[in-house]
Formats: sequence, C-alpha cells, structure tokens
Amino acid sequence: MPNSNTAPGFRVLILGGTGMVGRSFLKYLLDLGVCSCIRVADKLLPQISFMLPEQEALFDNEIVEFVQADLTKDTHLDRAFKHAADWDGERLIFDYVFNLAAETRYGQAVPLYESRCTELSKLCAQRAAQIKCRRYVEVSTALVYKSQARTAAAEDYKLNPWTSQSTAKLAAEEEVKKVAAATGLNYIILRPAIIYGPADVNGLMPRIVCAAAYVELKETMKFLWDAGIKINTVHVSDVCAAMWTVAHTNRERVPSGEVFNLCDRGDTDVGTVNSFLSELFGIKTGFHGTMLSNVARLRLADVVDIANDKHLKPWDTLCKSNNIDRTPLSPFMSIELLDSNHLYVNGSKIERDTDFRYGVPTIQKQHLEESIQAAIESQIFPPILQK
Repeated sequence: MPNSNTAPGFRVLILGGTGMVGRSFLKYLLDLGVCSCIRVADKLLPQISFMLPEQEALFDNEIVEFVQADLTKDTHLDRAFKHAADWDGERLIFDYVFNLAAETRYGQAVPLYESRCTELSKLCAQRAAQIKCRRYVEVSTALVYKSQARTAAAEDYKLNPWTSQSTAKLAAEEEVKKVAAATGLNYIILRPAIIYGPADVNGLMPRIVCAAAYVELKETMKFLWDAGIKINTVHVSDVCAAMWTVAHTNRERVPSGEVFNLCDRGDTDVGTVNSFLSELFGIKTGFHGTMLSNVARLRLADVVDIANDKHLKPWDTLCKSNNIDRTPLSPFMSIELLDSNHLYVNGSKIERDTDFRYGVPTIQKQHLEESIQAAIESQIFPPILQK
C-alpha cells in the first residue's frame, strides 16, 4: 500500500488503468512527478495485459497501488473507491478520478456495451460523487457524432452514434450528467477520435494487422469505398496530456459539464493510413471504388465475413511462424467500421479554452512504426517491417 507521507501531491484514481490509455496515463503522471498516490483499478492484471517490462514496472512504483476490480459489481467498486487509512493517516479522498473503463472491442452484443459502458460509467460517477473528488473525467468517444464529410464536428454538432459501442458511450455521458445534476459532481467529458500509439489494439491496429496479413497473402490490400473516408485520429500521448489538463484546470476557466473533442490537425483518412502501411510492409494498397462498394453494401455482412475469414488464416500463419502463441491483436474488422461512415472531428476547442496543445499534430509513418515496434517488442506482432 502506498504511503503519501513520502511526498506531497495529488491523489489520483484511474479506472480501467491497464489498457492502452491507462498504462500511458500512469507513466505520464509518474513522469510529471505531481502525485502522492495513484490507485489503478482494472479487471485485468498488469501481468496478463501484454505489457512491456518497463510498463509492468510502473506498477511497482512506491506511490502506485493496483486493485483488481470489475467495475460493474458493487463489491469491486467498494474495492476501487475504498478509503485507505494508512495512505496519509486519515480517510483518503481522491482529488481526481479518471474513467477509462469500457468495452472497447467492436462487434460485441448490445447488452455487453450497456453493462460495460453505460451502467459502468453511471456507477463510477456515483461513487466519485460520494467521495467528493475535485473532478471526475469521463473518457467517451468522438464516434457519437453524425457521420458526414462536410464540416469537422465541433462539440455542439448533431449527435448520431453509428456503432453499438458509441451508442452506449453517449448513453454513459447522459448518465454522468444525471449523477452530476443530483449530486453536484464536478465532471468533464472527453471525446477522442481514433486513438493510436503504443499498445493500440482496437484503434488503427486492426488495419495494421490486415496489412501484415497481405505480406503473407502477397496480394493488393483493397478496402471498400475510396481513399477519402475520414478516420480522424489522436495520439495516445495527447489523450493523456488532455486528461490531466482538464482535470486540474480551475472551475472558473473550465466549468463542470464541459465537453472537449480530442483530434489532431491531420484530418486523417483511409488513404493516408494506407499509404503508410504500403511503405511499412512493402505491399500494394487500393480501393474497390464507390460503384462496387455500393453493390457490396447490399450484402455487406457477407462481404465483411468473407474478408475477415480471408485475413485470419495468413495472420495466424505469421504468428505461428514467429513463435507467437498469444496475442490480443486481430485483423477482424467490424461491419460498423467498413461502411462509408466518416469520423470527421474538430479538436480545437480544448486548445482555445485550456493550456493544452497537441504534441503530435499530424499522424506520420514513424508513429505507426513506433506502434508496430512496441507490439513486436511485446511479442504479440511478427517482426516483418520493411528495413
């Protein structure tokens, strides 16, 4: 158990802290050196979360406590939010609570999202209100906006989520608002675009894994529609910096209930990502075009199933030939992500209203290479990058 007598600083609770963003945020806070104690709660242990040794080592820091908890269960919530008398000789009150816990995989059943996104966020917000934290930060998703390619969606744009997960996350936002209205909880909502970077599993990584499969297939990798489908992005390091910025920016400048998009300035589209993948893996990429894609849409579920089946075998072959027995990575692409929906987001408000600035303003090939290299070092991705 950490003892905050060793150093003054903030007391932080990270919910869902062993995932991609959580482990990066823990490192961010430790590097800042501003915390006296950090509790990380997650249902997955760090040791089984496919972390690099240096990431696992973060949890050995004297100010860090890991609590295994399924945050949909009351007894586990008690464990995550419990007061600990030996931290500072009195009842521990967390200054900031960050909720990263959610079901992030695509293509899951709706009741699973309702439980692990909507209900979970409501329960965590209620507990955060009970302990009277200074600020609660709910990390949602920018997929809550209506798909369109005319104007980048600002925070007041029409809401019309087009995945089951984003539907549940929007409902989660509403539950947090209700809790705040009833209790006075001071909260902020962040809506990131597609998060990429080291430890990515569900962001750009499925596309990366598909590209790896085509190294084995020795064919041109073709996607539906065209290069202009927008898949706007934000680097995980910027998500971490934004989380901390909105947490400790004073209430006069950033009132409770504010919503901020997180999206870099690169206006990333499928063509941009494909061009990087082509260079990184030495494969050819292309598109089926609007006409053929519209025909495919009539039986899109079948088309997606065929494509996923096609990619799974070469990926499995690559993994086995490189002695990779276990990996969280998959080329599986949900039907929700292969339709012609655009993720087009304006992430400038947070720079206008706070001191936050994007450290990675545009996605570059080197950023995808870093993500892949981190996966290779974690022994969950075959070492097949082009030299």
